[in-house]
Amino acid sequence: MINLLAAVSGSIGSIGYGLAAIGPGIGIGIIFGQGVQAIARQPEAYGVIRQNMLLGFALAEALALIGFVVPFVYGT
Repeated sequence: MINLLAAVSGSIGSIGYGLAAIGPGIGIGIIFGQGVQAIARQPEAYGVIRQNMLLGFALAEALALIGFVVPFVYGT
């Protein structure tokens, strides 16, 4: 039983990151999908829409990076 637990513990951080990346991945897809639709509907607001898209992307990507670091910090 101990050997099995030692074999599994090496990939727990990877599993945690995989689960943590699902939400930001979906969020980033929604951000850019809706941004492209907004630009197509109102091209004169391109600058404001693009700025908000990039801000939303940066915040969602920060969550993915936090999800990458936390399993390794608390996993040891």
